[in-house]
Amino acid sequence: MSTPSALRDPANLVSPRAIWYWTTRALIFWLAAAAVFVLCWLGNPHARTQLAVAGAILLAVALLHLGVMPRWRFRVHRWEATETAVYTRSGWFNQQRRIAPLSRIQTVDTDRGPLEQLFRLANVTVTTASAAGPVRIRGLDPADADRLVAELTRITAETSGDAT
Repeated sequence: MSTPSALRDPANLVSPRAIWYWTTRALIFWLAAAAVFVLCWLGNPHARTQLAVAGAILLAVALLHLGVMPRWRFRVHRWEATETAVYTRSGWFNQQRRIAPLSRIQTVDTDRGPLEQLFRLANVTVTTASAAGPVRIRGLDPADADRLVAELTRITAETSGDAT
């Protein structure tokens, strides 16, 4: 017996620029954590030995996170739109697979925050009549996002029903 198509992995990877985007976002977080750590270091001269150990651990975790997470996420994040559904797989540590039948789609949106604009990336949000919330595809090339939105708009316009 063959595996149903709904259970296969989506075909498309996100943009390779998403690796640098995720790295930059993580670096911003770790720089903020380092600033807090430095403030603790300066404000606590009697605990500097313990803070040095904590700082070394913090640095090791940060380097591991910055080195592994973006590439891991790039390998995991996938998306695909067919004539019947939108498929996504996302995450890195906790991974999620979503399938949204086109008959359930209510809206399709794109967004690009300042950092995404800097890295020439776009996100697509597919809102459905689902309690699980919208399906999000993050880290797309803007041209891919525009094509996806146009295609989903075309297909859903041809679908009868009220998406509920």
